[in-house]
Formats: sequence, structure tokens, C-alpha cells
Amino acid sequence: MGRKTTVPFMDLSAQHQALRDDITAAISRTIESSEFILGTQLAEFEEAFARFCGCEYAIGVSSGTAALHLSLVALNVGPGDEVITVPNTFVATVEAILYTGAQPVLVDIDPETFCMDPERFESAITPRTKAVIPVHMYGQPCDMESICAIAESRGIAVVEDACQAHGATIAGRRVGAFGTAAAFSFYPTKNLGAMGDGGAMTTDDPEVARRVRALRHHAQYEPNEFPRVGFNARLDSMQAGILSAKLPHLDGWNERRREIAGRYRAGISTSDYVFQKPLSGSEPVFHILAVRHTHRSAVQELLNAEGIGWGRHIAAPIHKQPGYRTLAGSGFPVSEELSNDLLSLPVFPELTDEQVDTVIEVLGKVEVSV
Repeated sequence: MGRKTTVPFMDLSAQHQALRDDITAAISRTIESSEFILGTQLAEFEEAFARFCGCEYAIGVSSGTAALHLSLVALNVGPGDEVITVPNTFVATVEAILYTGAQPVLVDIDPETFCMDPERFESAITPRTKAVIPVHMYGQPCDMESICAIAESRGIAVVEDACQAHGATIAGRRVGAFGTAAAFSFYPTKNLGAMGDGGAMTTDDPEVARRVRALRHHAQYEPNEFPRVGFNARLDSMQAGILSAKLPHLDGWNERRREIAGRYRAGISTSDYVFQKPLSGSEPVFHILAVRHTHRSAVQELLNAEGIGWGRHIAAPIHKQPGYRTLAGSGFPVSEELSNDLLSLPVFPELTDEQVDTVIEVLGKVEVSV
């Protein structure tokens, strides 16, 4: 009987064990200070994350969804407005639009980058278009130069959905610094993950920052004064402290993800596997390493048989989800085709070269198994 190696899809415990002392110190600091909400640790993390992203401001909030939602509210998006985004995104992107009362307008994606097609974005613009949300899908940057140029020429706000792309760059500039505002998620599995929920919005606009800072705390621009309806959407101090302990390691973790992705690409010789194509001049961070295979079910069965973890992300695009079928429009063939063919491979930083090679070896068997 041959050797069988189990490769997990994700292992958060390895990261946390390596940083256990730093994380414990951050938690202890919160306990000792009793600054549990809007404390010093939050302010320190916001300053550090803004500096990391190359932005003037970072505002910690309760989730990536809240970061998207509050950014739109701060930009005065509301009923009667349209916000353009893509179908192959997590539902939170569209939820945030609907929370404001605006209408989501979906446009199909580029078949190579899996990100928003700028030409389709431009074709979808109407007099009601107030904002666009390009999604840096799986940690691969969108064509922000084209999208921002189109948006600026038409007076449209750009809110980057960078929830999967912490640290990704285009021509050396980090995502989150291109749009009017940007949203990040610190869900535990993200490249920079909290030990609970969390998120942040980034911006260079002082007024947008001021509004989001107030909106997350019941719209208190001044203590105990409530000039509008706000939200309870704060990032708590303990999570901020944990994120501060992790942030200095993020570039190193992202570099390891790039090494792993490169090893997969170099090791998989058959053309049956098609990887996401990075935008020219960009440096992805591979939150997800998604690969296309027209016989995905056969790949899944073999990985299962060999004890190798895998994932499906965007199992069905937004317009195919039961609660969102009114957004179907004329159809989105690229997004639909990708949802049928994509499978996610293990790509977390603590993955060893031996484990990656094991996955590659198994994937090479699929061609003769189909």
C-alpha cells in the first residue's frame, strides 16, 4: 500500500502558535488597560495599517462588509443610485450596496484575470451610476488605472473591494490606495486575519474618513450628539492589538504565498489546468489560488481520495443565488463558466514545499483519470 500524505486546505493554528507570545501580550495589554472599545490599540493599528497601505487614513470597523457599507454611506450613495460591481464576488459586496437602498448593477469579468472588465464597466454606466466597486478577486489586483480613469471622467466614486488583497500591488503601489475609498476584511482566514470578525476602510479623503469614523460609532461626530442615523460597527481593541502583532509579518506571509503559487505553476505541466492571469505590473497576494479544470469533479474526487484539502469560492455567482436572481439581467457567461470550472488549492504560508509537491503529484494523475 502506497504512502498517503494529508495536506490541509488551511491551517490557522500553525500561524498562531508561531506568534503566540506576541498575541498573548496584545490580549494582556487590552485587559490591563480596560480600553476595550475605541482604545489606544485601535488608534495604533489604524495608523500602522494606513501607513502599510500608503493611505492617509484607515478606520477600523466590525467587518469587511461594514467597511464597504459605511464607505458607500459616507459617499452619499442611497435610493435612486446605481453601483456597478461584478457577479463573481462574495455576497457581501452586493449586500453592502443593497443596505444603502441603491441598485446593484452587475458587469461580467475578464476571463483571464477574473476581475472587472473595464470596457463592460464603462458600457454599464448610466446617469444614475454613483459608484463602482471593483473586486480584487482572490488577491489579484484589478485594472485600476483603467477603472479609475473611466470613473473620474464620469464623476463616479471608486470603492475598492480589497477584502482578499491585503498587500497586493500595482506598479509598486498597494491596493486600497487607488480609489476614493477601499474596504478590507480581517476575517480569520484572510492574509491578515483577526481572531474574530473585523475590517477597515482606507482613504485619502479627510471628509470620507471623518464620516466613517463617526458612522461606525452611531454617527457621533461629537460625543452624545447624533445628527443622523449611524451604526454600531466598531473594530474592538483586542482584535486591533492582535492585528498589530500580525501586521509586521504580512509581507513575509504574502511572499511565501507567491512562492507556493509559483511552485504550483511550475510543477503542473498539463494544459488542462488554467490559472488566473495577473494584471501586467501587478503583484498578487494569492489569498486564494484558484485553478480552472473542465473536469473539476474528477479533480475533487481524486483530491478527496488522497486526503488533500481543496475549496470552492464563489460556488455560484451572485445572480445565480436564490435571493439575488432579480440581478440576472442578460446573463454573465464568463462568471458562470468560471463558477463551474474553478477549484481552490492549498496556499497558506505555513504550507511546506513537500506538501505542495504532493498536491502537484496528485493533480498530475487527473489527466489519466478523466
